[in-house]
Parts: sequence; structure tokens; C-alpha cells
Amino acid sequence: MRNKTIAILDVGSSKICCFIAEVNVEKGTPRVIGIGHRESQGLNLGTVVNMEETENAIRTAVDAAEKMAGGDPIENVTVNITSGNPHSTQLCVEVEVSGHEISEDDIDRVLDLGRHHLNDQERFIIHSGTTSFSIDGVTGVSDPRGMFGDKLGVEMHVTSALLSPLRNLQTCINRCHLNMAGVVFSPYASGLSTLVADELELGSICIDMGGGITSFAAFKGSQFIYGDMIPYGGHHVTKDIAQGLSTPLSAAERLKTLFGNCLSAMSTVRHQIDVTQIGDSGQENVTTIPRKMLTSIIEPRVEEIFEIIRDKIRDAGLENTVGRRLIITGGASQLGGVEELAKKVFKCQVRLGLPLNIDGLADTTMGGGFATGAGLLLYATSRPEELHFMDKKKINQGLFESIRNWIKSNF
Repeated sequence: MRNKTIAILDVGSSKICCFIAEVNVEKGTPRVIGIGHRESQGLNLGTVVNMEETENAIRTAVDAAEKMAGGDPIENVTVNITSGNPHSTQLCVEVEVSGHEISEDDIDRVLDLGRHHLNDQERFIIHSGTTSFSIDGVTGVSDPRGMFGDKLGVEMHVTSALLSPLRNLQTCINRCHLNMAGVVFSPYASGLSTLVADELELGSICIDMGGGITSFAAFKGSQFIYGDMIPYGGHHVTKDIAQGLSTPLSAAERLKTLFGNCLSAMSTVRHQIDVTQIGDSGQENVTTIPRKMLTSIIEPRVEEIFEIIRDKIRDAGLENTVGRRLIITGGASQLGGVEELAKKVFKCQVRLGLPLNIDGLADTTMGGGFATGAGLLLYATSRPEELHFMDKKKINQGLFESIRNWIKSNF
């Protein structure tokens, strides 16, 4: 049986990456055959601010991946998203069914009731699903059709985002002669590629530390159950270094990459590093500082990021259910001491996450910075039932219609 080809586009604050993969139809496993990536342009915190620059960056990444894959042009891409203030909503609604046999119409009615809570034409659905149905207050019902009761309820999980940022990104992609086949919340994709089966089933949280954004996704029962993000990431650490040491941003990024550590206990005063500075005359000069001074700038910012994420996990009621196991990934997770600092802040089991179950990745793309791209491949391979939500026609139908379509197709 012939393999099928899929493609993804990871649009991040730091880089734009395109993966092209062949999927073994029998095994359902992707093998990367084309990789292209370049520095992000025209984006701010994942949001398009210059369409021409973003379009050119996408073209460059896609062209490189196509050439590596043999030259055949791709048509459809699955894309990640962190723009548009994405967040999760959990909702419970209930309708009277008066003791008769529950039908498809009753399911429609309970979803219509939810429309009043969720209907927002300025937002679109990224992911949705039913946690469970309930009959007369008894939860855990997977399919209520044909059953009897007085009240039918449903628990839903919905992740949505503002529509305008997606339309802008979609326009850039369309200008590159590509169709947007699906949209995935970035930490959800990262979790798919870095979590093992037991972590997905028993409950865990994936924290994706990107350049401009840090986001997280919670999993339980092998399902994505909650997600959120904050507008802080590795770029903010770089800016702190540049300001604190009076050094150019390029030099600050180099210092962070080569010598960065976010745990003061792992740095010593004896270790000295050279820092390029900008003098009053505009001439560059070099000074020497203790490496511990660099750490003293990095640690507070990373600790602040973790504390904000910790508070969001608590506010969502996840701390004692799935918040005892954390997997940290993303480009900014490569800072030294991240795992140890996370254990200190979250007081739970922590490990660093790298892409799993993807064949054909080059050595340079096997780090946490490419976890989202790897997860997009896994999503496009194994979860096609959600992809139809995000074509242009579905986007214009609004948030709630997509939930209804998903439930009808799965029950």
C-alpha cells in the first residue's frame, strides 16, 4: 500500500519550521523526509504583524523542506497556534428529557443550551470534546442515545482563540499557495511528541517554553483536557541580559546559549566570561564578569515564568489531579538548571521532554525546540477527525457549530 505524504508548519516567535513526512498507512507512523526552518519574521508573540515578512519566511522554510523531500510541492499544512489569546473553557449544561428515550434531538438540545454560554463569533474553536454525558446526575456516560432519564447533561472541554489572528496567518499561508488543513494549540502538539503513554493516560502537564510565549497543556485519560499560555519566554530572558549587562541583543543571546543557567547554586564566582558592551561612543568593547552574575539575571525571570504557570495550573484546579508530573520542552527549556528550578517551584516530578516516535529527524531537530513540529506530525497522522474543523468554511461557522459536528461524528 502506498505511503501518504503530510506536511506541517510550526510558526513560532523564534523560528518558522516546515516538516514533510511520509506516513506508513498500515503502521500509521510518520517518517520525516523534508525539513526547512528559518528565523521568524513579521511575527510578534506568534501574531502576524507584517504579512509580507511572514509570507516570505514561510516560503523560505517550505521551499527548503520541499527540496530536501525531492522537490514535489506540498498543498496542505497542519499549523500550530499561540496567538489570539487561546484558552480552555470547561462547561456543564443540562436539559429535561422527561423520562423518554434519549435521542439525537435531545443531544442537539443540550448542545443548543450550551450555545448561550459559548457562542462568540469573534472566537474560533481549536479543540473540543466531551468529557462525558450525564443522566439524572450520574456522570461518566459515554453515549446516552437509547437510554432513559429525566435530565440529560454534558460536560465539554473547549479550547478557543480570537478569529482575526488566525485569518491573518491563514492569508499568509494561502499566499504561499498552501491550504491550512488544521490548527493545533502549540503545547498540545508538544505534549503529543514528548509524553509517553503512561503520562498521557495517568495525567501530566506539558510546559512549552518558547521564545515569546510559554504555554501548557494538561492531559488525562490520553486526552487533552486543558491549556493556557502567558506572553513570556526565552526572548524576555535575552532582553533582561542585554539590559542588565549593557550588551547588544545578539551578544545577550549568545551568552544565554553558551553560558546561561537559571540556578545560582550551579554557578561559581570563579568562572569568568567575556561580555561585549556598547560604549558611549558607540564603539564595542569587552569586559569580564563572573558567570554567577549572568545567572543572577536569568534565574528571576525563569522563576517568575514558572510561578505564573504554577498559579494558572492551581486556578484551573489541576494541581492535585494532573499537576504532579511536569514535562518541560521548547527552545527555552534548554537553559541549564531549568529542570532543577522547576522542581523547586512546582514541588513535583519534573523531566525535560524531547520529540519521541518520529523517524527521520536530523540531529539538529531532535531537541525541545522542535517538539511542537514533531507533535504536529503526530496529530496530523493520528487525529484526522479534528482537522476538518479548521478549513475556511468551518472557521466562518463559528465556535459552537464545530462542537456539534464533532460530537455527532463521534457518537
